[in-house]
Amino acid sequence: MADNGGEHITRVLFCGPQFPASHNYTIEYMQEYPFVQVDVVPLEDVPDVIGNYHVCVVKAMKFDSNVISRAKQMKLIMQFGVGVEGIDIDAATKSGIRVARIPSSVTGNAASCAEMAIFLILGLLRKQNDMQISVKQKKLGEPAGETLLGKTVFILGFGNIGVELAKRLRPFGVKIIGTKRSWASHLNNSGQSDVQNGVDDDLIDEKGAHGDIQKFASKADIVVCCLSLNSETVRLLQSDLKFSF
Repeated sequence: MADNGGEHITRVLFCGPQFPASHNYTIEYMQEYPFVQVDVVPLEDVPDVIGNYHVCVVKAMKFDSNVISRAKQMKLIMQFGVGVEGIDIDAATKSGIRVARIPSSVTGNAASCAEMAIFLILGLLRKQNDMQISVKQKKLGEPAGETLLGKTVFILGFGNIGVELAKRLRPFGVKIIGTKRSWASHLNNSGQSDVQNGVDDDLIDEKGAHGDIQKFASKADIVVCCLSLNSETVRLLQSDLKFSF
């Protein structure tokens, strides 16, 4: 850590101005801790200043080996969110830098993503943008939207976000189908039952494995992708999947 007049200062860098509440709240909270300095810089400036920091919070940027090689004092790279696909973990590990992320299940991130998905689904079905124009023009009854009731929703990836989404979809009267690499993973990770983990039969009408993705996509009215981005999923939606809509 940096030494400033005999006092150790930990320097934290937020990479990029996106999600401004993240660094604004952190800066406000850390005012009580004079030995922690929190800064935020534009994405294009990160490579030039990264060498001055001990901790960085990665938001909307690719943190590759070139950037990591300049982070000579770095101790921790924290991903703002769940997915660490933008961070070169191998390069960080070789440099002795730890990589962390914000777990979705205990921070409210999964619930927030699920609520956003509901908003987007309803917005599309109800043609929100066109409806907003009609309201401004004082037109009544147009455009004609669709109800969510009776639709088949395919949750592609039934992890923490998928479970939270299913909980919120169920009251709308939809049929929920979903795929997951291993439906036993919740049990293996926690030693609890399916019901205790929220993956019970009340939340899903039909379960499938990754081999069932095409079959499920072909009969769904709505598909919500809740998969993490990795080597197995990177081109999944660019493949020959055929949807029913």
